[in-house]
Amino acid sequence: MRISERGQITIPKHLRERFGLNPNVEVAITPTKQGLLIQKRAAAKHPVERVYAILGRGGNTDEYVETVRRR
Repeated sequence: MRISERGQITIPKHLRERFGLNPNVEVAITPTKQGLLIQKRAAAKHPVERVYAILGRGGNTDEYVETVRRR
């Protein structure tokens, strides 16, 4: 592989298919001692992360559950 003038690389098709790197999939690039690590980002958030934003930091889950039950 070579890096283009614009800093782009092409991941071979067999690797893209093997690891599910379809068009518009986001990846994270992390520097390591050995070089760069490319990882596919998770498409969906963990259920706890989705609720965390609703509760806010230090939110009371009991109060939230009661509020939701009253709706």
